[in-house]
Amino acid sequence: MIKKSASILVLIFTSLIALAQPEGQIKKSDLRKDIRMVTDSGILILRLHDSTPLHRDNFIRLIKSGYYEGISFHRVIAGFVIQAGDGKTKPGFDTTSSLASYTVPAEIRSDLYHKRGVLAAARMGDNVNPERKSSGVQFYIVHGRVFNDRSLDSVETHRLGGRKIAESRRQVYKTLGGAPHLDQSYTIFGELISGYDVMDKIANTPTSGRQGGDKPLTDIRIRKTSMVRRKE
Repeated sequence: MIKKSASILVLIFTSLIALAQPEGQIKKSDLRKDIRMVTDSGILILRLHDSTPLHRDNFIRLIKSGYYEGISFHRVIAGFVIQAGDGKTKPGFDTTSSLASYTVPAEIRSDLYHKRGVLAAARMGDNVNPERKSSGVQFYIVHGRVFNDRSLDSVETHRLGGRKIAESRRQVYKTLGGAPHLDQSYTIFGELISGYDVMDKIANTPTSGRQGGDKPLTDIRIRKTSMVRRKE
């Protein structure tokens, strides 16, 4: 079982080999829009990063195809992440579909980090995925927690192999919060623009706990997704 502080891993059904991605053209106008995600708990508005174009375009195609509509948040841990995208949680989903297992090449950037509200891609562990390719469909949003200097020092020593967290980021982790131990291990490709209260509601829902995979006791589904005009 995956521990709370360990990783953001995904379930696979066939292989890690990149397979056919969802079809659909990306229009220039799409790159100036945000993602509106209607869930059972409320509405999330997400903005994608242009600095991770492979993940950005892949997510847009998934949104436009309606892939996420009907899918549940299958892993929810308050103070850590809310995770969704597993096709097995979608009624009627064909688990033999290429959408069950394709990957996206890693786009891990040093200028992006796991502050509260960031959108990132789940993936298989380094032991079977040394290139850190992302799941094509599973994503997480960092709920996170607030750290202090002592806890950040511990993260640097025990989770980041001695790699230092920049002072500017330490300030964010000490005020806004996040999940610093995930930095430089997963591709971040967007962030939550509005709906923090909705994220909190999802994160704090009762779950099965670690032994049950941190699954919400009552399904929280994504009901509708769309591209919407940005509100600057």
